[in-house]
Amino acid sequence: MKNNIIFLLTISLIAPAYTSCHTPKNAEKDLASKVNPFIGTDYTGNTYPGAQAPFGMVQLSPDNGLPGWDRIAGYYYPDSTIAGFSHTHLSGTGAGDLYDISFMPVTLPYKEAPEPLGIHSRFRHETENAVAGYYKVTLDDYGIDVELTATDRTGLQRYTFPGGEAAVILNLKKAMNWDSTVGAKISIVDSVTIEGYRFSDGWARDQKVYFRSRFSKPWKSADFNADSSIARFNYLTGKGEKLTVTTALSGVSLEGARLNLQQEAPLDEFDRYREQTRAKWNRELGKIEIRGENADNITNFYTALYRTMIAPTLFGDVDGKYRGPDKNIHQADGWNNYSTFSLWDTFRGAHPLLTYTEPKRVNDMIKSFLAFYEQHGRLPVWNMQGSETDMMLGYHAVPVIVDAYLKGIGNFDAEKALAACVATANDDDYRGIGLYKRLGYVPFDIRDPYNNDDWSLSRTLEYAYDDHCIAVMAEKMEKKEIAEEFRKRSGNYRNLFNRENGFMQPRDSSGSWQPGFTPDEYTPHISESNAWHYLWSVQHDIPGLMNLMGKDRFMQRLDSMFTYTPASDKDLPIFSTGMIGQYVHGNEPSHHVIFLYNMIGQPWKTAYYARKVMTELYRNSPDGLCGNEDCGQMSAWYVLNALGFYPVDPISGQYEIGSPLFKEARIKLDNGKIFTVKAPSGSDRNIYVKSVKINGVPYHKSYITHRQITDGSTIELEMTDKPGHKWY
Repeated sequence: MKNNIIFLLTISLIAPAYTSCHTPKNAEKDLASKVNPFIGTDYTGNTYPGAQAPFGMVQLSPDNGLPGWDRIAGYYYPDSTIAGFSHTHLSGTGAGDLYDISFMPVTLPYKEAPEPLGIHSRFRHETENAVAGYYKVTLDDYGIDVELTATDRTGLQRYTFPGGEAAVILNLKKAMNWDSTVGAKISIVDSVTIEGYRFSDGWARDQKVYFRSRFSKPWKSADFNADSSIARFNYLTGKGEKLTVTTALSGVSLEGARLNLQQEAPLDEFDRYREQTRAKWNRELGKIEIRGENADNITNFYTALYRTMIAPTLFGDVDGKYRGPDKNIHQADGWNNYSTFSLWDTFRGAHPLLTYTEPKRVNDMIKSFLAFYEQHGRLPVWNMQGSETDMMLGYHAVPVIVDAYLKGIGNFDAEKALAACVATANDDDYRGIGLYKRLGYVPFDIRDPYNNDDWSLSRTLEYAYDDHCIAVMAEKMEKKEIAEEFRKRSGNYRNLFNRENGFMQPRDSSGSWQPGFTPDEYTPHISESNAWHYLWSVQHDIPGLMNLMGKDRFMQRLDSMFTYTPASDKDLPIFSTGMIGQYVHGNEPSHHVIFLYNMIGQPWKTAYYARKVMTELYRNSPDGLCGNEDCGQMSAWYVLNALGFYPVDPISGQYEIGSPLFKEARIKLDNGKIFTVKAPSGSDRNIYVKSVKINGVPYHKSYITHRQITDGSTIELEMTDKPGHKWY
């Protein structure tokens, strides 16, 4: 045990103490308490358990203090130490960044280990508690209870001390994994207020976070290190004495942080803001009501729904100012700027779900895309904190825009949106797009500055899907030339189909197939997958794929997808988790494949595998996610499937019927109508759909439509335990 930070400046300040308390009231339907934020904090979920408002800028959560893949979200359930509570985190992305503005309360003398752990405490899960918008833990080495909650742009910490000498340490140099501090400063404003900034570099390039923090009681003295990037605020506390620290963030300026603090949390009333955030979560979660008897299923459902509202995140101040990818400050007029778009993942299910649960935010998100395009020259690929990370592939802001346009959501400028889509798809110098246009595919033997990952086969198929989306939007807008151009481009997937082996196969710039090709292998030419997974990545033209393969081979290979199990000694990559045969639920390219059975007239197989995934690969436990959460996509898959449907083509407005998990579910739509799914005969055994009625009339299609949902239809499914039924 040692206290070896060098402090060069000591400031003593004395002012009257001030405390305030607000006791939260029990909500009639406290769905926030049904959320278990610990799901996914073990195994490969990479989630964090801390406090956040819906889509909030602040994600206030404990950090274990050690780097590594398991702790890439800051927290790993099997760990036993906490080394700080920081205000920014990523939800299951597999990317080690953020952890900004890290506070740590201690009693003296405190416990310190060599870096990177540093000042820390042991803790036990028996003292942890978390629901939507709230987290609590006891720091065992100090006997301090820590509680966390958050508003949209502020994080609140409440410490309860055991008595004696104590301190709150703010360490802006604290960094883990891909993140590194490049500049930081803490300044005292008055006897209870500090402000400062942390500039960092990592996955988010040239990130700037400004903050302003208010303590509910004056500190006795404050000690700073040489460059004022680390500070210790000292207190002499009584037994049970509480201290609240409220911190507002801004990506714009110190003034922006001050305004955010003033408007969102002007009082030192932790319980008041905890209750406000719980009420927000209850409103958001209450947009979908479910009826079922299995408590774990209910917790899994509301936790999954909660996770679809963790990201994207607000990235703008209360006055509308935000930092753009051009590093300039911009003004949002009448809309909120959003960031943290994991689009390669979320275009598949999370964004289609948001069109029903969050249409107003969807409009703002698309306006955020268009502003990003104006400031950066192309639509975002994977942006966060006012920066393009260039992670993953495709130009998947396109399907999100097109889906919203086709559904008539919002008031964004459709002409500008189409122009942005076309310009992004024609950025010839970016990630092989020029080669893709010239050759009809991305070759694996030519690299460009953005193409270090290769992923040539995956890029070709992802581009072809996005091109389809542009064609559909252009056709709807009667832009015939654009529609024809991109309709043709959307067929480029055919150029990688090898009729001899029946798989998509990489090609070089001369047209030759990749030598030594084996569909089981994970190669640099395919993104986080193998050729089994990407064979089906033609969501926009399944009939065309079936025609290429032949129906019999299509059916046989689809069966093999779920039954051909890798050898037990095969060394699989870290992202191949949640496997059923070659199907990988822990990663996104496979997510639609189960529903292809509907398209070949075998819906009972869709029902079987959908239910198998829901019940075996999602669990109410810390290791209850079989793969990275990926900013809501893993959870959105569960939410949609628990309701009984899922899109193969995310912009089609068609949702293939699966196997609803609950006897009744109701979506309260923004237009005031209620869409209802009933499966009264459903059970753990009765997982197969025997017949379907919509509004009391027998229904004979494998899918439901967007129009049926927004009309507030009632779909009723007769369930049975016997496979083999086809109602269409």
